[in-house]
Amino acid sequence: MVSVREAENTPEVCGLLIALSEQWEQEGSCRGYRRNTEEDLSGRRIFLAYDGDRPVGYLFGIMEKAARSSSVMPEDTPYFELEELYVIPDRRSQGVGKQLFRFAEASLSGGTEWLMLSTASKNWKAVLHFYIDELGMEFWDARLFKKIPPAAPCK
Repeated sequence: MVSVREAENTPEVCGLLIALSEQWEQEGSCRGYRRNTEEDLSGRRIFLAYDGDRPVGYLFGIMEKAARSSSVMPEDTPYFELEELYVIPDRRSQGVGKQLFRFAEASLSGGTEWLMLSTASKNWKAVLHFYIDELGMEFWDARLFKKIPPAAPCK
């Protein structure tokens, strides 16, 4: 049985998140992902999932305000930016990520109306299915990239 709780950013919790993010980095599942540092975690709200004493996932993010008005939200609108949600490989597709998300969502209730995230996963279809179909998020925005091949040498 997995339990989820919000955690203080103590040296122990910070070390745990850095170790888990190192595991994530080694998976190579996200473009450009690098393990966290203490600085990355400073000022963040942190949520941890445990199976007994074993950490099996985390979610963290930060409260922000929209810097300027856009088609997405008016200037100064408060929102929680979900920066990372990670579940260890052997516990994926078992509801751990959903539990983390729902717990964070309930904990944020009353403090903000919006939760926002960006993702860089190589498996975008699974990510969109998870966040849109399973968690009820709405698709508002996208950034797409294409690497331009180097020019052929002139003859």
